[in-house]
Amino acid sequence: MNQTPATAEARNPLGYEKIPVLLRRFAIPSIIAMVVSSLYNIVDQIFIGQGVGYLGNAATNVAYPLTTICLSIALLIGIGGASRFSLSLGAGDKDAAQRAAGTAISMLAAAGVVYAVLIEIFLTPLMLAFGATGEVLPYAESYTRITALGMPFLILTNGLSNLARADGSPRFSMTCMLLGAVINTILDPLFIFTFGMGIAGAAWATVIGQVASCVMAASYIPRFQHIRLTRQSFGIPLREAGRIASLGMSNSLNQLAITLVQIVLNNSLTYYGAMTVYGSDIPLASCGIVMKTNAILIGIIVGLSQGSQPIIGFNYGARQMDRVWATYRLAITCNLLISAVGFVLFQFFPHQLISLFGTGSPEYFEFAVRFMRTFLFMVIVNGVQILSSNFFTAIGKAPRGVFLSLTRQVLFLIPLTLILPLFWGLDGILYAAPIADGAAFVVTTAFMLRFYRQTKREAGSCGGGN
Repeated sequence: MNQTPATAEARNPLGYEKIPVLLRRFAIPSIIAMVVSSLYNIVDQIFIGQGVGYLGNAATNVAYPLTTICLSIALLIGIGGASRFSLSLGAGDKDAAQRAAGTAISMLAAAGVVYAVLIEIFLTPLMLAFGATGEVLPYAESYTRITALGMPFLILTNGLSNLARADGSPRFSMTCMLLGAVINTILDPLFIFTFGMGIAGAAWATVIGQVASCVMAASYIPRFQHIRLTRQSFGIPLREAGRIASLGMSNSLNQLAITLVQIVLNNSLTYYGAMTVYGSDIPLASCGIVMKTNAILIGIIVGLSQGSQPIIGFNYGARQMDRVWATYRLAITCNLLISAVGFVLFQFFPHQLISLFGTGSPEYFEFAVRFMRTFLFMVIVNGVQILSSNFFTAIGKAPRGVFLSLTRQVLFLIPLTLILPLFWGLDGILYAAPIADGAAFVVTTAFMLRFYRQTKREAGSCGGGN
């Protein structure tokens, strides 16, 4: 029999534990899991840079959009399923929570297989569309043909990790991701240097790590704490799948927008770079390093966002708005502190960061350092948009989350990346990012203040209750 929200609140710590304690409990494992996920590509890039050179780095940059698309699928289903799961538990409806989990797992498995098949079929056209030059293409094809085999496992691991976190097991979620990263880090130098497998060795190390993570994540399916899944739980009923997808849409679109930005950047950098002393390959390789270094910071912010999601979703379902807003404010504060550290590293230590990814010509380091400092100048405010779009996903207001998720990438960054180089050439691409970051921050802040005042007015009209 289903519980009322009051009963659910009484039995679940999400409804009564102190917010800082909850956020720490849920966010830290989530942050570690996301950073570890980012490290799959970072570790590959570091060892490839040392063992293959900057053409290998350019190849992984060309292949990177496929990983972001993969993560967007995982977020669409994983975050959507976890949000529906949390809202249902908060409302005391265990049957709905069970349907959400079973449907999400089925969707993750089906989507992973379809995606891997499509990559293998359209590999060469995809690499060319993502900006591969004649020199880079063979490396990109070799790397991606293998990593595509791991995509279904990566999708399942990320989606199951979100469900486990929503079920109250954030440490398990973290351990799944950590296992694969450790295996990948051990195998990368072994395959690349000891066995002489080059870029293909890095790809196989990644796939093996992803398979190991997935096996561990799948072991959680019969061990949910708040529901019990049976064979009847699995399937893809269209209505439930639609609800899950709508709740995961903002996170997914944000990842897809990152993919589109990467494609536009790659092609713009090769086009305008060819008109400079740097050529096409140096800007392409530099972009990959800068984007993947920033991916660690973004991973921390997304982990913080995912850690706050069960707390926000449960308390919104239980109609405890004071706890909802307290969680959001604390997450924003943590984000600003973390982003400030990132800003200092990107502005004052760019050469040291870039040197981790191998050697290169003086022109390569000159452009890569300038790229990092300029492109990431406004990184300190980036997380506000990510946290705010996920906030609306957590409370079940998907359209608002979708709008905010598109502000930086689609509404501002892509148009600026296409327009500014017409006036400033290659430098225009670098200037596009900080301008887009500032504009997205202003829009997001205005949007959130308006919604906050609206909820306060509604609470007041109801006599001040939650």
